[in-house]
Amino acid sequence: MLGTHDLALFAATVFVLNATPGVDMAYAVASTLRGGWRQGVAAALGIMMGCVLHTLAAAFGLAALLATSAEAFAVVKYAGAAYLLYVAWGMARAGLRSAASAPEVGAPASLWRTARQGFFTNALNPKVALFFLALLPQFIDADAPDKTAAFLFLGSWFIVQGLVFLLLLVALVAPLRRARPRPWVGRGLNLGGAGLFTVLAARLALARP
Repeated sequence: MLGTHDLALFAATVFVLNATPGVDMAYAVASTLRGGWRQGVAAALGIMMGCVLHTLAAAFGLAALLATSAEAFAVVKYAGAAYLLYVAWGMARAGLRSAASAPEVGAPASLWRTARQGFFTNALNPKVALFFLALLPQFIDADAPDKTAAFLFLGSWFIVQGLVFLLLLVALVAPLRRARPRPWVGRGLNLGGAGLFTVLAARLALARP
């Protein structure tokens, strides 16, 4: 279809990658636990919009720049790490805020802000761009009549399947939020999330092309 092959294998590969814990999964889960299923859905949509950007970059050759230019990779890498630290700082502030100054500790952000953060955590990760550039060509025929269309088709498949996976994850995690009996649990989730995103930022900053 559109110059692609082994789509069943592609779907299985995408599932394994979606199920592997990482920044996207951590952000979707943290957003759901802090604000319920609406926040989780907003996070998932934002993350997938980042994947749209990576798909377009791979299809039109922009991701190749990150694979060949150490300087470009470093710029995007450090920008992504800085943004993850920014998200971690926001979660840490919510976790450290006293009950007196915040009637609802860890109150969720607006849906737009959650989606925007999800977009940037994904879009500013050069490892995702390189992944798209490395994975998608393996499922494109060498004699495909339109390789750009093939890239866009596989990228769209990845986005739809990834969105379904994240929405199912949100549906599984959302009931856990209702079981939180004490405000300090919300603070603990925020502080734990801040620590996790700090670690993820450090891993991204140390990543090599």
